[in-house]
Amino acid sequence: MNEWNDDRPTRTPGLSAKEEILARVRSALAVPRRDEITEADDVPRTYQRADDKQELRTAPEKVIEVLVQRLEDYTATVHRATPDTAPSVIAAAIGEARSVVVPSALPSAWHEQVQATLVIDDGATPRQLDAIDAVLTGCHTAIALTGTIVLRADGLGGRRAISLVPDHHVVVIEADQVVLGVPKGIERMAEDPTAAWTMISGPSATSDIELDRVEGVHGPRRLDVVLIEPVPDPSPEEAPASAPETSSRTAPTRDQETSS
Repeated sequence: MNEWNDDRPTRTPGLSAKEEILARVRSALAVPRRDEITEADDVPRTYQRADDKQELRTAPEKVIEVLVQRLEDYTATVHRATPDTAPSVIAAAIGEARSVVVPSALPSAWHEQVQATLVIDDGATPRQLDAIDAVLTGCHTAIALTGTIVLRADGLGGRRAISLVPDHHVVVIEADQVVLGVPKGIERMAEDPTAAWTMISGPSATSDIELDRVEGVHGPRRLDVVLIEPVPDPSPEEAPASAPETSSRTAPTRDQETSS
């Protein structure tokens, strides 16, 4: 046990507020701490980590369901697709938009059925982007527990401006990009620590002084998420029920029964 006391220096006439504050700091530093944490290594680190059991042992299907639930809680629209149906689902998510801006390295298969005018981003200004109806991007990571979509400023996620200025954002998430918690998401982001990252949790929304919800102030008003999942394995067909076995022995006749 350390000798802790809350004695404070007595203020004397003519002592300024600054001198009194510094005197109190010196007094506090001169006594041992109440607890046993004195070095950085003493700080408890029992919080969730990227290798937490929950992260490693939760089935991928359950992780995806958590992500879908969180996104829908944020009023985002989630579209489920497979690699084969993704082009048509993406086109349906874009809807009646007349123009769509896409990053330079977006897979062409994702927008092959889009009927809108396609604009490949080449550094368009915010004013030019404001005249475009929608944006279609991929993503780097999706965090299920927080419903957060992480975009990297590259040929798949695009510049930050294109995901913030158009009023409608359609983002494609592949199943292997989904993680359960924030630590695993940060671990994936650490692969490129110098990149510019954009983290999205639902459509842009805020509240005014009267607590009225206002959407689209700081980003897209609408967020559509196309989740590409692998084709589920067909369930094994049940083996046909086998016919009851019949005995090869014949029943004895009456004469045989009598003779025996």
